[in-house]
Amino acid sequence: MAKKTAKKAAKKAPAKKAAKKAPAKKAVKKAAPKKAAKKAPAKKSSGKSNSGLQKPYTPSAALAVIVGAKPISRSQVVQKLWIYIKANKLQDAKNKRMINADDKLKPVFNGNKQVSMFEMGKHLSKHLS
Repeated sequence: MAKKTAKKAAKKAPAKKAAKKAPAKKAVKKAAPKKAAKKAPAKKSSGKSNSGLQKPYTPSAALAVIVGAKPISRSQVVQKLWIYIKANKLQDAKNKRMINADDKLKPVFNGNKQVSMFEMGKHLSKHLS
């Protein structure tokens, strides 16, 4: 029996060697020497970007009651809205994803008594211009 297993192992070993291929040689390119190019001085930014979330928006009258009437970025509107929600304990006790609207928030949430936190952005966009 031992001879049969040795013969089977010997037969399998050459098959594996045949499966291996020599690694293909890769063409090696040398990088060209870099020339010292003079760059134009970079423009200094004021640190404020007026695109995307940083663009200042003017809140509507209904939203201004909560976040103020000054132009404010969208991210700051959301931040102030969450501060208001947590300060007045308007998050639903059982389902924390739901926000219960009080008298000030109802006009912002289009008259809905309860809004999901994921729908909040949709309602806010109607009050920012």
